[in-house]
Amino acid sequence: MIDAEFRSEERFSRLALGYNSETEKEVVQTEVEKAIKKCALTPEMYTTKVSSGKEVLIIEYHDDCNREAGPIFEDIVKSLNVKECS
Repeated sequence: MIDAEFRSEERFSRLALGYNSETEKEVVQTEVEKAIKKCALTPEMYTTKVSSGKEVLIIEYHDDCNREAGPIFEDIVKSLNVKECS
């Protein structure tokens, strides 16, 4: 199951996607790549491992004056069939 967490402040947005398996990782990477192509801004992205064995992909937009990241993050969450985003 893919977990999602969203955080936003003025001109900054972040989406963290946690996954357990290599299959989920591939799906997450594919859907994220598709979605970010729709935005002129380029996000900072990095991956980290957490203690429960999960891996987390972090997508951050800085200087997002026009709030372009919101619809991109919505597309990602919907395409991954995430039911709840904290």
